[in-house]
Amino acid sequence: MANSTDSFEARAKHLLRLLQLCGGCVPLHRLQFQFSDSVIQTLLDRELVQIQNTGRGFLLEIAD
Repeated sequence: MANSTDSFEARAKHLLRLLQLCGGCVPLHRLQFQFSDSVIQTLLDRELVQIQNTGRGFLLEIAD
């Protein structure tokens, strides 16, 4: 059985894949129920994603 660290990493990889499939960005509010804040924060800390304020909401996008 996989431990929680493996599961956490799998969710992080899944989020990155989702961003790639959605053209590199997705509105942050759409991820609210799919991914925990800690998964998103981990990817932000690793500088793999970034948040852009559009003035009408926030986008989570793959970092350059």
